Amino acid sequence: MAFWDGAPCLEEGSMGFPLLGETLQFFAPNTSSDIPPFVRNRMDRYGPIFRTSLVGRPLIVSTDPDLNYYIFQEEGQLFQSWYPDTFTEIFGRQNVGSLHGFMYKYLKNMVLHLFGPESLRKMIPEVEAVATQRLRQWSSQNSVELKDNTASMIFHLTAKKLISYDSENSSENLRENFVAFIQGLISFPLNVPGTAYNKCLQGRKRAMSMLKNMLQERRANPRKQQIDFFDFVLEELEKDGTLLTEEIALDLMFVLLFASFETTSLAITAAIKFLLNNPHVLEELTAEHEGILRRRENAHSGLTWEEYKSMTFTFQFINETARLANIVPGIFRKALRDIQFKGYTIPAGWAVMVCPPAVHLNPEKYIDPLAFNPWRWEKSELKGASKHFMAFGGGMRFCVGTDFTKVQMAVFLHCLVTKYRFKAIKGGNIVRTPGLQFPDGFDVQIMEK
Repeated sequence: MAFWDGAPCLEEGSMGFPLLGETLQFFAPNTSSDIPPFVRNRMDRYGPIFRTSLVGRPLIVSTDPDLNYYIFQEEGQLFQSWYPDTFTEIFGRQNVGSLHGFMYKYLKNMVLHLFGPESLRKMIPEVEAVATQRLRQWSSQNSVELKDNTASMIFHLTAKKLISYDSENSSENLRENFVAFIQGLISFPLNVPGTAYNKCLQGRKRAMSMLKNMLQERRANPRKQQIDFFDFVLEELEKDGTLLTEEIALDLMFVLLFASFETTSLAITAAIKFLLNNPHVLEELTAEHEGILRRRENAHSGLTWEEYKSMTFTFQFINETARLANIVPGIFRKALRDIQFKGYTIPAGWAVMVCPPAVHLNPEKYIDPLAFNPWRWEKSELKGASKHFMAFGGGMRFCVGTDFTKVQMAVFLHCLVTKYRFKAIKGGNIVRTPGLQFPDGFDVQIMEK
C-alpha cells in the first residue's frame, strides 16, 4: 500500500511532477470522439480506478460504473460535492455546487420553482416563439455559426426568465461577459494579467457587478407580482429568518445563467452535427415531428405539452446525443472518510473524479459505442440516471435543469425539422477539453422547405 500526505492510497497511477502533477497532460485538448487520451492511456496502464495529481491536489479518477454509482448514492454520507479551488473562484464560493446538506436542498427547491413541470408546461409557447423567430432570421443569412448563435438564442430566453434581461434592447451586454468567462474556464489556472484564466475571472467580476446592480435596483423598486426568478429570489431574501443571503443569491443566478445556456447550446450544436452525419436519423426524427403536425385539428396552433411528451424518438435522440457528446467530461466529489471499494482504498479528504465518457463509451455496455444510434434507447429508461448513463449527473445532485434542457432541445428540433432544411458549410469538429467542448467553427446554412 502506497502513501501520500500520510494517508494510505491507491498504488495504481502516477502523481506526476511535484506541485504540477499531471495537470498539463490533463488540460491538453483533443479532437477524438473516444474516451479522452489522458483517461484512456491510464485505464490501459492502471485499470478502471487510478490516482493522479492535478493543480497540486491528489485525485482518484473513476471509470468504474459500480464505483461511480456508489459515489452518487452515498452523497452526503461518504462523499460530498467538491470542485477544485480554481472552479470555486470562478463560480463563487457560495455557488450551489459547493453547498451541502440542508442548504443545498433549500436552493434545489428554489430552482425547481423555475424548472419544475408546471413552469416548463407554461414555458413551451415562449420557447417555440424564440426558436421560430431565430430560425426565420438565420434562414435569411448565407450561413450561421451554430454554437454561438444557439448560445445567443438560449441566453436570450434564459436571461428573460431569470432576470427579465432583454439582450436585444439592453445598453449592457451581459452575455459578452459570459463569453470571456467561458474562454478561460478550461484554461490552466494561472491568474496573471493576459492569461485566459485571468480574463475568465474578469468576465465573472463584470457579470457579477451587473447582477448586483440589478438586484439593488429591484430591492429599491420591488414589483407587486412575481414576473421572473429574480422576483422570487427577492421575496425569499426579505423573509424573516431566511437562509438566503445576497451573496448566495447572486452566485446562484450566475451559475444558472451559465449552465442553462452554455451546456444546452453545446448539446444542440452536437445534435445538428449528428443529424447531418446520419441522414436516416434525420428522416426518423422528421417523421415523428411531421406526424405531430398532421394530428392537429388546427394546423396553425402552437406546440402543446401533450405533444412534447409524445416525442418518443426525440427523447431517444436527445439521450444518444448526451451519451456521445459527453459535454460534462468530469464530475467531482470528495471522500469524507477512508473508503474501501473492490480492494481499493480511497483516503479521507481525497477528491474523486467520476468520468462519464468512460462509462458512456464502454463497449461492454454499448455495442459499437462511437456509432450514433438513437434506437439503442428503445427499451431503456429515458429519464434519470443509471450506472451506465450519467450525462446529467446522478443521485441527489441529479441536474435540476435536465428537463429544461430537454424542452429547449425538443422544441428547437421540432421547429427546425418541420420547416427547414440545413447543411454544413464548414468546420464542425468538437475540440474536447477537461472543461466544456467547443465546436470548431461549425457554420451551417438553413433554408426554408
